Amino acid sequence: MEGAVQVEVRKGKNESSAALIRRFSRRAQGAGVVRGLRNRRYFLRTKSKNVERRRALVGIARKEKYVELVKLGKIDPTARKTRGKGGRR
Repeated sequence: MEGAVQVEVRKGKNESSAALIRRFSRRAQGAGVVRGLRNRRYFLRTKSKNVERRRALVGIARKEKYVELVKLGKIDPTARKTRGKGGRR
């Protein structure tokens, strides 16, 4: 683990636990630990070109099928599209 210890605090003689936690939190924010963790929280790997290409081809095929069904009159293009159970919130 690189850089495992970024913030260290020691409890003072007459310091309460709450004060120690507050001091730790301030030091962690000052060192950029909190911001770094929030940035990595939803990290997504970049997809390879082949994966992106396949996904694009699937999307194109879906769109073509939708257009064909609209032309055949099997789908009403003015109908609302809903996703999931509840629709819009």
